[in-house]
Amino acid sequence: MAQFIVKRLLSLIPLLLIISIISFAIIQLPPGDFVSSYIARLAEQGDSISDQLIVNLRARYGLDEPMIVQYWMWIRGVVVGDFGFSFEYREPVADLIWSRLGFTLLITLLSTLFVWVVSFVIGYYSATHQHSPGDYIATFFGFIGLATPNFMLALVIMWLSYDWFGTSMGGLFSREFAEAAWSWARFVDMLKHIWVPIVVIGTAGTAGLIRIFRANLLDELSKPYVETAKAKGLPERRLILKYPVRIALIPFISTVGWTLPVLVSGETIVGVVLGLPTTGPMLLGALQSQDMYLAGTFVLLLSTLTVVGTLVSDILLAWIDPRIAYE
Repeated sequence: MAQFIVKRLLSLIPLLLIISIISFAIIQLPPGDFVSSYIARLAEQGDSISDQLIVNLRARYGLDEPMIVQYWMWIRGVVVGDFGFSFEYREPVADLIWSRLGFTLLITLLSTLFVWVVSFVIGYYSATHQHSPGDYIATFFGFIGLATPNFMLALVIMWLSYDWFGTSMGGLFSREFAEAAWSWARFVDMLKHIWVPIVVIGTAGTAGLIRIFRANLLDELSKPYVETAKAKGLPERRLILKYPVRIALIPFISTVGWTLPVLVSGETIVGVVLGLPTTGPMLLGALQSQDMYLAGTFVLLLSTLTVVGTLVSDILLAWIDPRIAYE
């Protein structure tokens, strides 16, 4: 098992390198650059900028260099934790990301736990009580969850909270705690708000995984070995948890690779709607302003999450299913 993990970790190095090249190239695809966008915004406001200042800005940020040179300047810094300089915020990208990444990771991890726990419980009940009223209700709400955009659910929750209780559920903190130092009162206030993005972001993923787990478990429950075990007197609940559930979890676990980036990308629009102090709204602003180092770093991190999620799912699959050869 250890050798398998080491091999998978070593294979990530060239993969992440290729991902970084593609990420940087995607950011460079739109015509123009940050300076061009900056000049256009000034023109819309009736202001102007001197030609010499334009030349200085391009020289300062290496915008006149070939793309391969710009990439080398960026990736060389990424290796040592320097992700470049944000043109829009006039701050190092690392400072901007770390200030928001903690909240993003917290919401993502809690949303992942929410998705897994709810999907497993409802999927298990729905499969073991097929065609029951509970199964039909779970199926109905599952389709509703798949069809409802996250941002719309966020708007509905915000409207209901304000209309029924007279409180705003936007952001992660109340107004008096937004800029306050960390304390027990601020932590409790965060708990009162954080359930909204967790439920909103996790709803679509939960709905999809419920259907996947239910279908897999129903397929296993119909196989001959289950009937044979029942005929031999093995308790039904013990039988289901020991064999069919374990096998049905294999496709369930394999979804980790795309669940993490989906949750993070889903957080972007939800973060804008709810006004969350997370990386999503900042990523959207960086793409709009062509802040290439900030946007490129976000795209790289999102792609890395996909790779890490796939690695985690591979390790869990190798652990849960002995039929999978480590080689």
